[in-house]
Amino acid sequence: MSTMTDLVPDPGALERIATGSTWAEGPLWVPATGTLRWSDIPGDRILQWHASSGQTDEYATSVEFTNGRTIDHDGSVVQCSHGHRRVERDRDGVVTVIADAWNGVRLNSPNDVVVARDGGVWFTDPAYGITQPREGHAGVREYGDHWVFRCGPDGADLRPVVLDVDEPNGLAFSPSEHVLYVASSSGDDPVIRAYDVADSPRGDGDAVAPRVKNGREFTRFGAGEGVPDGIRVDTDGNVWSSSHRGVVVFAPDGTRLGEVAVPEVVSNLCFGGPDGTTLFLTATTSVYRLPTTARDAVS
Repeated sequence: MSTMTDLVPDPGALERIATGSTWAEGPLWVPATGTLRWSDIPGDRILQWHASSGQTDEYATSVEFTNGRTIDHDGSVVQCSHGHRRVERDRDGVVTVIADAWNGVRLNSPNDVVVARDGGVWFTDPAYGITQPREGHAGVREYGDHWVFRCGPDGADLRPVVLDVDEPNGLAFSPSEHVLYVASSSGDDPVIRAYDVADSPRGDGDAVAPRVKNGREFTRFGAGEGVPDGIRVDTDGNVWSSSHRGVVVFAPDGTRLGEVAVPEVVSNLCFGGPDGTTLFLTATTSVYRLPTTARDAVS
């Protein structure tokens, strides 16, 4: 089992690289451009930090309150839109719809997203974009709940896969993709849950759809830590989570390895940089980076 010192040799190396957001969220390292991209949700804009120059600029404005994002296998960016109540694809600045409705009703406000090895798009759908005035547009929960959904790369076969999380937020797969972790940002039940993932025959030739089962508590946040929001898993299976105090790391068995304090409330995180070992953190108004020895399991 890794120790926190193994993973983060120098916590004091935490560095703020950008500021000026209202609520920074959805960080993503974009290898093709050597940039870190994130959302200022209330500012309704997407920002980017350039590793080559250290400068920050606006990637896009009037973006309908985008939130979490991930890189697809083709290099395009899959992102969540609170305002459009959808998951969408940004390919070189051209944005198209992946999924915006299930069973004839609109989604709530997709929040965070991952792409599995088979190209499946998995995303959480809490209601912040229709209940928080600064994060989208007022609306109603048309299917009456908050679920985790999965669909094909272009939105086909959209279906709910996790139905028992109060407020599903961040999500991430274990290195084998046999475990799905989902953060619940409910103030009444601040937990990260784990689910087993297996293929299940659908009865239409060789096609299979993932089956999610055996939901269980992976870890629970304590007093003063706030709620888990964005999460990532490294290649050794350690789970890295945002918290109100900083970033906290858990071993694959749920053992708490330690935490790194951050001066602002951390919303989300991602690995990136030239060698993939830099941890980037969006935290209230700012973005921070922290050298680590870890890499994202999906990279």
